[in-house]
Amino acid sequence: MIGVIDTDDCAAWTFPADPGSVRSARHAVRDALSAWGLDGALADVTELLVSELVTNSLRYASGPIGVRLVRPPSEGAVEAHGPSPSGPPAPPGLLVEVSDPLPDVPTERSAGPNDEGGRGLQLVASSARRWGTRRGKSGKTVWFELALPG
Repeated sequence: MIGVIDTDDCAAWTFPADPGSVRSARHAVRDALSAWGLDGALADVTELLVSELVTNSLRYASGPIGVRLVRPPSEGAVEAHGPSPSGPPAPPGLLVEVSDPLPDVPTERSAGPNDEGGRGLQLVASSARRWGTRRGKSGKTVWFELALPG
């Protein structure tokens, strides 16, 4: 790990473009969620999706990879992240972001039964309440939001 930020409602890490970073990212995410009392299925899905997106970053980018978790604000406060969904706003969920220095946004594709890759964004799209990408000054971020249990 290159850098770590950890507050009551946000945890962020920067990992080198190294294959061991996938495992490190999974462990960091699981530890943060556990510290926030968000264990079980939510932690499993978050860990899987972060693993997929960090692997994608490693496959295509050559610079540092950022992972950020933002837990919803406490009762009463509302904060929006990413594009607004149509219709009434959904209750806030767990926001997860994976960033890398490559400006090209990934595209969801259909993987065949014998393909070795191509399922990462399919998993994100089918598991997340909403997801998207955004370009930054130096690269891009793939983000997703998961509903909290309860």
